[in-house]
Amino acid sequence: MSASLAAAGEISLTGSNLTYVVVALVIAFVALGFAAALVKAVLATGRGTPKMQEIAGAVQEGATAYLVRQFKTLGIFVVIAVVLLFMLPVSDAGDNETVVKIGRSAFFIVGAVFSAFIGGAGMALATRANLRVAAAAREDGGREKAMQIAFRTGGVVGFLTVGLGLFGAALVVLIFKGDAPTVLEGFGFGAALLAMFMRVGGGIFTKAADVGADLVGKVEKNIPEDDPRNAATIADNVGDNVGDCAGMAADLFESYAVTLVAALILGRAAFGDDGLVFPLIVSTIGVLVAILGVALTRLRPSDRNGLVAINRAFYISAVISAVLVSAAALFYLPADWAKLLGDGWRATLKLADGDAPPFGPHVTAIIAVVIGIALAAVIQALTGYFTETERRPVKDIGKSALTGPATVVLAGVSVGFESAVYSAIVIGAGVFGAFLLGGGSITLSLFAVAMAGTGLLTTVGVIVAMDTFGPISDNAQGIAEMSGDIDERGARTLTELDAVGNTTKAITKGIAIATAVLAATALFGSYTDTMQRALAEAKSTLSTDALLNVANPRNLVGLLIGAAVVFLFSGLAINAVARSAGAVVFEVRRQFREFPGIMDGSQRPEYGKVVDICTRDAQRELVTPGLLAVMAPIAVGFGLGVGPLAAYLAGAIGTGTLMAVFLSNSGGAWDNAKKLVEDGTHGGKGSPAHAATVIGDTVGDPFKDTAGPAINPLIKVMNLVALLIAPAVVLYTVGDGNPAVRYIAAIVAVAVIAAAVIVSKRKPVAVDAGEGNGAADAEAAPEKVTA
Repeated sequence: MSASLAAAGEISLTGSNLTYVVVALVIAFVALGFAAALVKAVLATGRGTPKMQEIAGAVQEGATAYLVRQFKTLGIFVVIAVVLLFMLPVSDAGDNETVVKIGRSAFFIVGAVFSAFIGGAGMALATRANLRVAAAAREDGGREKAMQIAFRTGGVVGFLTVGLGLFGAALVVLIFKGDAPTVLEGFGFGAALLAMFMRVGGGIFTKAADVGADLVGKVEKNIPEDDPRNAATIADNVGDNVGDCAGMAADLFESYAVTLVAALILGRAAFGDDGLVFPLIVSTIGVLVAILGVALTRLRPSDRNGLVAINRAFYISAVISAVLVSAAALFYLPADWAKLLGDGWRATLKLADGDAPPFGPHVTAIIAVVIGIALAAVIQALTGYFTETERRPVKDIGKSALTGPATVVLAGVSVGFESAVYSAIVIGAGVFGAFLLGGGSITLSLFAVAMAGTGLLTTVGVIVAMDTFGPISDNAQGIAEMSGDIDERGARTLTELDAVGNTTKAITKGIAIATAVLAATALFGSYTDTMQRALAEAKSTLSTDALLNVANPRNLVGLLIGAAVVFLFSGLAINAVARSAGAVVFEVRRQFREFPGIMDGSQRPEYGKVVDICTRDAQRELVTPGLLAVMAPIAVGFGLGVGPLAAYLAGAIGTGTLMAVFLSNSGGAWDNAKKLVEDGTHGGKGSPAHAATVIGDTVGDPFKDTAGPAINPLIKVMNLVALLIAPAVVLYTVGDGNPAVRYIAAIVAVAVIAAAVIVSKRKPVAVDAGEGNGAADAEAAPEKVTA
């Protein structure tokens, strides 16, 4: 099937290809079936003591209330996005334009609903599993059983991710066939937009509570983490669920969905119907790998800690994935380009006579997928080196605590900067290695990059399980400590699992960043392809090479703006945490001051007030970063043109990669340095070194759990917005469209961004409302508490 035929939307799935798509749908349901089975197994385990159940119930109630409120807020954005999507033009749809527009808008809603459902379902199960992990730690063989429950819960989220992602993509291909890539843009955009909002909102909530709890509880009152006397402890545990469970689950789902969407778009452009089907085959293999990976993750008595078991299962899964994908490529794809694309294959791939890719179709696909799988393994090892408690970087941060919090902060910043360089080089090597497989064909090179991302995500089921394992272990330790119903052996087990969870969260953030770069690079290629087709429709004589020339000052400005948006986005997110955390600090101080019986247990803290502060602030603060992500590409595209918009995306991808790794790894290293000291190193809990590492950890909290992870969906949202508006940008900046519409769109976008940032900056830092009042009553005087 030629690319020209594919581009015309004339693909009709028949024979074996139709069978493969149907099989993909069936396997997607199998994944959902395994998720249901694991849910039943997790909920069948013991629930612990009545005190544990009471605390877990409060966490469940707070997390559910927050998520319901967040979905109501985000529903407004979904409605607006659906209307705008339908109004935007599409390329090469022919007589099907209206149907394609309806499909794109409808599957935008599907992608958003799937992202929200995975986040919500993952959080709902996690709030029940953490209780069961805490209960299991009290039993004989508690180490192995607690580990199993936590990882199986993560496995549920993993199966939902691969199942719903594969189901949505396969359904679009089955219904829309050659027009599927355009419809898939809506599916990916819906998943990415919801994930970004959930990541930012959940990140603000969880880190405001965490920072506030640590600063007052650990530093000022010298009481343990998760001590029930601290009014912020319930909010902290709620935050772990809405940020690390719901937010990260939605984030990894959108990574999976967007990467698959990019592979299908570029596959259609290069190979026609075969290019639409093969990524689905690879993703189907990913479901099987997820099942195997979760089943293989078992803690042996001889294992030093849970990370050994998780790493073992991950690497075995990676090898199995590489073998199965290689077998599928050899079976499905021919060895010769002429057999795949016909006699005009060089013209299809835009190659000169005599030029050819270095390998045939099946070997090209195998190498691309293996590059992605290997990239995941290398990123896991690299991130682990910079964040594990037994490695030198974390030990060095721990030693720096002997000289105070300033050196702890400096050491952590240094680790973050250094790790960002190595991670960027590794990710860049993976992208460039896949790119070389094209042999001069940009279309084939970009498809290879997309397939590398798809290959990386064949292990996503295990990756998601690893990530969810972290907050569940953290919450389990909190429930056990708050209840007091845990012995020394159980406490050691939960402390070990919590430390492992810190590392797995850092690792999965690193892998998510790698997928973001691969997906964004592939989407960037989709953008340039869409731009070319739009220029052809507009009968423009401008060449793509001329438009994308970086030497053009207009394009250089676009690149600088793209890099600057990443900085502004990160600053807004971290500043939001700082403001909300300040309100939490004053509220917790107020309660200690006005209710002196809290310290001896004769009075109960007002946990709900802190939950209310965090919930309200998170909803208020997530709007500005979200508007920035959507409106900035519109402002650049319509204001500067199609070339500067491409440069804008390049600047955002490059800067976003470095910034995300820096924030994630420095935060993870600070967190584990604190754990290292709490385990008895350099004086242990209560020592000056401990206080210093707590300060470092509070600085790192919004780094690793708010701004850093949110950059991943940010990059993809901006690329998808650019992809969606590309035909309109060409029409109004190069074609015969009304210039007034162009400038109005740019001015409105800039005005929205400026207004949102100004409103955000005018919000005051939380201040003490007066002696004996602190944050006062959040409901009675919210303006005195927080912005």
